[in-house]
Order: sequence, then structure tokens, then C-alpha cells
Amino acid sequence: MDVFYVSLLCLFISSVFLSLHFFFSKKKPGSAALPPGKTGWPVIGESLEFLQTGWKGHPEKFIFDRMTKYSSTVFRTHLLGEKAAVFCGAAGNKFLFSNENKLVQAWWPSSVDKIFPSSTQTSSKEEAIKMRKMLPNFLKPEALHRYVGIMDHIAQRHFADGWENRGNVVVFPLAKNYTFWLACRLFVSIEDPKQVDELAEPFNLLASGLISIPIDLPGTPFNKGIKASNFVRKELVSIIKRRKIDLAEGKASPTQDILSHMLLTSDENGKFMEELDIADKILGLLIGGHDTASSACTFIVKYLAELPQVYQAVYKEQMEIAKAKGPGELLNWDDLQKMKYSWNVACEVLRLASPLQGAFREAIADFAYNGFSIPKGWKLYWSANSTHRNPEFFPEPQKFNPSRFEGSGPAPYTFVPFGGGPRMCPGKEYARLEILVFMHHLVKRFKWEKMIPDEKIVVDPMPIPAKGLPVRLFPHKNLA
Repeated sequence: MDVFYVSLLCLFISSVFLSLHFFFSKKKPGSAALPPGKTGWPVIGESLEFLQTGWKGHPEKFIFDRMTKYSSTVFRTHLLGEKAAVFCGAAGNKFLFSNENKLVQAWWPSSVDKIFPSSTQTSSKEEAIKMRKMLPNFLKPEALHRYVGIMDHIAQRHFADGWENRGNVVVFPLAKNYTFWLACRLFVSIEDPKQVDELAEPFNLLASGLISIPIDLPGTPFNKGIKASNFVRKELVSIIKRRKIDLAEGKASPTQDILSHMLLTSDENGKFMEELDIADKILGLLIGGHDTASSACTFIVKYLAELPQVYQAVYKEQMEIAKAKGPGELLNWDDLQKMKYSWNVACEVLRLASPLQGAFREAIADFAYNGFSIPKGWKLYWSANSTHRNPEFFPEPQKFNPSRFEGSGPAPYTFVPFGGGPRMCPGKEYARLEILVFMHHLVKRFKWEKMIPDEKIVVDPMPIPAKGLPVRLFPHKNLA
């Protein structure tokens, strides 16, 4: 009998607690519910599933499965140890991009600060804001006009060293070499291939560390990334010291690259940046200035190999430009403006294999979106695939169709390979130039075929062919 009464008492107490819970947790009149979704496993949430769909080559699956199950506009999840909401579609992109620094702000995992430690004790987020204020001078139209000839010169050397007189090549490492060489030349005036290669190896370790599990133990990719970052920063400081001397002696130009610009530009208080501070910013620029473009260049090679009619149209456009050039004459700004079809092809590649799969924001205030409550502090993710591969915005989304970009092109906030709003990639036009110069030199020299027809694509965090895209080259006999 005692056991019966104890059980009854427990049941009574439980019912009281449940009643109190529902009473106090009952939402206030007019308040909105959280977005539908699930938070997955304790601590890790849905991070593994989020990453695994990318490793399997289908990052859009994580997004579309939940859009179908929960909501096509916004759903709840738990990523990278944080409560998160994923905003979907053009409306979601527009909301996040247009509310930058009003309701949302940029967010990176804290592990990023360990690989990109700031000499000024500020966060990666604050450093990025400073950099975005500085970059417009370096990326304004008159500066970009000057870069075309330099890019053409580097591209000629790149193709002569890495592609010509070879029966087959692996594309992704070569594309990384091309974009990193350009970044080294235009940001810090390093052009010697040997010096570029010496910096490239630690940069690759650094980039791998950024996307690794943040376990700082000897031998882990994260630990190697931290060490590589420290090494590169020391190398950059020595380059900066040398440049200061060269500027003082008149051996370097104040306008030759972004390094000179940083050394000679003061802030609103008349203060100049310290050497380590400049090294931090150059480090970030070198990462951002080549990684995404190398992925885009690789997938251009992939799709042109698969689509001979598209290749032929690009070849025709590029050869008309090549045949109009005199011996030794470099490409110029006007030449690139004529590459309209080639850029439409590149945009379709960026739609189907966007190097930037999405990005995180952080809610800096409580707000409501589409009838749902978004609490302050939640992390917010936008996904390029929620529009790029969505038939609502791009009919037959799996089909390669460059004509989507003719005329006024896709609707606003649907094509977002460079982000959007105040945080749109400031290097968008720079990327356009280096991609078009790459396409020009590639198609005027070669046709090619994939050596692994069904090569797997891995997204980690950018899309890359699992084996680096090996191709067999067929040089044109009448090279212009």
C-alpha cells in the first residue's frame, strides 16, 4: 500500500510541475513561435549531417530536405555548436543582406581567430570591417584597368610553365597556383615562381586548418594551420620591412600594390598601421583572393570538357579577340568587356558550383521573420543553393544554360555567388578579371577531355573534384 501512495504522490507532483511549466512557458499574446525544425544531437546538433552532405557532393540536400519537411522560408537547426536558423530563397537572402548591422552582423566560429590572430587584439569580424573600408581604393575601376595587363602577363607564364608540352595535367592544383600567383603579384609584388611556391605550401596548410575540426594537438590539421599562419605572418613582416626601405629610397612605387597603399595610408586620426597589423590584413587578402577563384576556374574546365557546344562558342569568342591583338600585345580592359558569352558561361558555373556555399550571420536583436521569432544571439545561415538549384528561380536548375544571364539576368537576390548587400564580396570584379583571363589562355591553347568521366565532387567547404580533375590536353595546331 505504501508503494501505491508513493507512486500516487509522485504522479501528483509531476502533474503539478507540468502544469506550472505550461503555465509559465505559455507564449505571450502576439509573440511568435520559433521556426520549425530540429536541433539534432546534444552539442554537435546537426553539424555532421550538414558537413556530410557536402562531403558526398550534394550540400543542397541538407537545405532542401528541411525546406520540404519544415518550411520553405526559414527553419531551425543547430550547427557548429550554435543554435541556428537557415534563411531560404530570394526573400531570405534579401532580408539578411539588407539588415546587415541593423538586425544581423557577420559571424565566424571562434576557431578562426586562432588561425587569424589579430595583432591589435580585435576579432576577425572587426578586422574584416576595417579591411572592407580600405579595399575600395585598391579595387576601384581605374586600378582594375591596370591589373588586366599584369594578369595577362602572369597567365602567359603560368600556362607556359604548367600546361604547355604536357600530355595531361591535374587542374585544381594548377588553378590554385594561377590565382595565388596573381594574388602575390598584385597584393605584394611577388612574381618569382620559386618565392610564390615557398609561400603556397604553408598557405595550403593554413586553408586546410580553417575548415578542420578545431582540435589544437600536435599533428592535427588545425594545429598545422596555426603554425602555418605564424610562419606566413613572419614572412610577410620581413617583406613589409623591406618595402618600407624601398619606398624611402624610391625603389618602390606608392601605387604599385596594396602593400604600398597600406604602408602609406593613415586612418581618420592620422595613424599609420603597424607592420603586424598589415601582415594580418595581407594574410586575409591572400586567402580570400585566390581560394574561391581557383575553384571556379577548375569547374569551368570541367563543364567545358563535358559540353563541346559551349566550349566551341567560348573558343570562337576568345579567338576573335586573340586574332585582333598584335604580336606581344597584352589583353586590356576593353578586350574583357567583349567576353560576354564567356562570362555568362562562368556565371552558370558559379551557379551550379558556387565556391561560396553560404555564410553565417548573428542576430544582434530579437526580431520576427515570416511569422517566426528569431532570438538575439542565434546564428543565421544563408545558402546559395536555396536559390541557385531551386526551380522556382532557375527553371530546370540542373541544366547548364548560360542564356540565363543574358539581358537583365536572374532576378535580384537569386544569384548570390559573391554574397550580397553591404557584405557582397569586394573582390567580385577582381575575380571576374582573373577568371576571364584564365578562360582566354585556356581555350586558345587547348581542347581537353576528362580522364575520370564520373569523378566525384566533394564540398569541403568549397566544391572540388575528389581527384583534382585530371584532364588530357589536345593543343591547337594554329595557336594564335
